Amino acid sequence: MYPVAKRLFDVVGASLLLVGLSPLLGLVALAIWGTDGRPVFFVQVRAGRDATPFRLIKFRTLTPGPKDPTRPADHTIQIGEVLRRWAIDELPQLWNVLRGEMSLVGPRPVPLSHVDRYGPRERLRLRVRPGLTGWAQIQGRNALSWPERIELDRQYVRSRTLGLDLYILGCTPGILFSGAGVTGKDGRNPPLRSTDLTSSSP
Repeated sequence: MYPVAKRLFDVVGASLLLVGLSPLLGLVALAIWGTDGRPVFFVQVRAGRDATPFRLIKFRTLTPGPKDPTRPADHTIQIGEVLRRWAIDELPQLWNVLRGEMSLVGPRPVPLSHVDRYGPRERLRLRVRPGLTGWAQIQGRNALSWPERIELDRQYVRSRTLGLDLYILGCTPGILFSGAGVTGKDGRNPPLRSTDLTSSSP
């Protein structure tokens, strides 16, 4: 029953948010185009449920060309800091939710390069659709280490309910307003290292 209720909630919620936020989405797109040109969107292949690849959509917040992905603050476009601060850059992923590639709540989707290095313990987080927000996001976002994020995602997968999803959604605005965890220490988002992964059973 939970999977059906969750999917229905995702479709209704994402539809209402896309309609209600459409003026904001349009303004953001125009602002990016007007201040930094094209492309307006950033599209990257990420791992979905059961590691199925999908094309994640975000508003572009970084300059084009080579960059250090662990230090986004060094390559942020003029309005990128504001978009990242309030997670407005993530809103186009509501379309991914409608398409069934993501959920409103779940572990954040990671690049396929992460999944290639996962062991059984880490792969537990791939049993559900990735989310716009999640248990790890309301606990600290990018300020958390990868082992901490993975463990929190495992906790969510094992104990997920509609009530927990609603609780996470209710806590998310407070985290955004606080500005906590937008980036890691010193503006650096730590990369996934081999020492962050284990080969233990789920």
